Amino acid sequence: MKRKKIRKQHIIELLLSLAIIILLNYIGSFFYYRLDLTKEKRYSLSPVSKEVLDHLHNAVFIRIYLDGELPAGFVRLKTAIREILDEFRWYAPGKILFQFTDPSEDPDPSVRRNIITELYDIGLQPTNVQVRKKDGSTVQKIIFPGAVISCAGIDVGINLLKNNPGLNAENNLNNSIQALEYEFISMIKNLDADTIEKIAFIEGHGELDELQTGDLTKELANYYQVDRGIIGGRYGSLDDYVAIIIARPVRRFEENDKFVIDQYIMKGGKVLWLLDVTKVSLDSLVNGSTFVFYLPLNLEDQLFRYGIRLNPNMVKDIICHVIPVNKGLVGDQPNIQFVPWYYYPLISPRQDHPVTKSLNMIKLDFASVIDTVGENRNISKTVLLATSPYSKTVQVPVQISLRESEIRPTEAEYNLSYQPVTVLLEGKFESNFQNRQVPSGVTGNPPGILSESVPTKMIVVSDGDLARNDVLPSSSGPMIAPLGYDRYTSQTFGNKNFILNAVNYLTDETGLINLRGREFQLRLLDRKKIQDEALKWKIINMVSPLIIIIITGIAYNLYRRRLYG
Repeated sequence: MKRKKIRKQHIIELLLSLAIIILLNYIGSFFYYRLDLTKEKRYSLSPVSKEVLDHLHNAVFIRIYLDGELPAGFVRLKTAIREILDEFRWYAPGKILFQFTDPSEDPDPSVRRNIITELYDIGLQPTNVQVRKKDGSTVQKIIFPGAVISCAGIDVGINLLKNNPGLNAENNLNNSIQALEYEFISMIKNLDADTIEKIAFIEGHGELDELQTGDLTKELANYYQVDRGIIGGRYGSLDDYVAIIIARPVRRFEENDKFVIDQYIMKGGKVLWLLDVTKVSLDSLVNGSTFVFYLPLNLEDQLFRYGIRLNPNMVKDIICHVIPVNKGLVGDQPNIQFVPWYYYPLISPRQDHPVTKSLNMIKLDFASVIDTVGENRNISKTVLLATSPYSKTVQVPVQISLRESEIRPTEAEYNLSYQPVTVLLEGKFESNFQNRQVPSGVTGNPPGILSESVPTKMIVVSDGDLARNDVLPSSSGPMIAPLGYDRYTSQTFGNKNFILNAVNYLTDETGLINLRGREFQLRLLDRKKIQDEALKWKIINMVSPLIIIIITGIAYNLYRRRLYG
């Protein structure tokens, strides 16, 4: 009877324990708590991301094209994507839906081709990888490491793999994982917004046209309403725009247009200046040489007042791109060779700023040095892009020749380091028109002249061609090439992503762009230490478990003898 009573008591205790566990799990399902023990808080969403997800108006469906047989690195990327989307789903229950799919899983080749074409058209970039099959063989496979986000009837593609040729695969993968939260949240925020912010390309001074900025306009249209127009001296004509882009003007600015831009800045407007202060005829360069002249735009006094000066010179850099040169004839065919062209510097972006972090190298054409000037303590000046440690400057006017590519550069000659070519200005700017009258030709009845701006930002780039894509002839009309793509070497530089980041940084009022600055430290094993101490750790790994089991067994037997002896 005593044994039955004890057994009954144990059964009751077991059932009661199970009931308590089930109850606690049920109660816990209404609460969410996650302990992130990583130093960088890599598994925690930022407050701005939580804010966006808490106020979603529309359901968001995300289709990620990473599934099926994948290399180990892409499996890691897929896992990171799933983890962050699971976080999103918790903070926006019922609003975030996602699916992983393999675009090459369909057995019908024609269907696969159609899917690949659609993904390419929406902006996803394919990559070739080697995949090991279950039987041990390896095959080439095209994958699209990206996603298509659908919200409010709009589909937008985003590329999730940051492929910087200057970094190894491990660093590229780590940079891609670091950027996941920003890439998803920024696009979701823009697609779900009730109103679309507007930006404008300024025209009327010979700026780059719609075709030359076609690819950039297409990308910006994923985030903004993009307009183009002439200022025409109309006061207040820019007030509806969160930012304006002045892309490689070649004609001087009249005072009335300068006044409109100045007062737009005083009201908090943002400007991306893409300026060339040199004039180069590339058509003449094909013949072997050409002259480079200074190109004043009548913006010098205004930019000086804001805190910068573009020098009338050109940068030459040992770290540079190439140019195709005809070295003669081979038979009846031209002998085209690629030679270094020191006027096309390749800029390594700094990795400690959200505008430039994790970008590919950026190609500039005939850039000039930017000096920071003035003593306005209300303005913070940050150099975003600078030349390599091996550069020099050439004053204009000057004659340049393709023969310069045959001269071997020396470090003694290229002895200037880190010359600024792009500068970010932030703070309160002084008006270029303070203590002056409103220029003639200004319409719109300005109430007065604002002499100091509210806190705002601008970015000045000394190369207007940074925003220019190639326009190629085709049977169906002009074809717009991707911005940053070089058709001679098939390389893609970081020009487009830099400008997108620059515009997003200028217009961001929530701090969302700072998510690009998140850094997950790579903690790699010391390969030399592994090689030197391999035997020791193999012995420890084999012997330690056996010793632990033996000690545990002895201790258990001693405990039983003391308890029942």
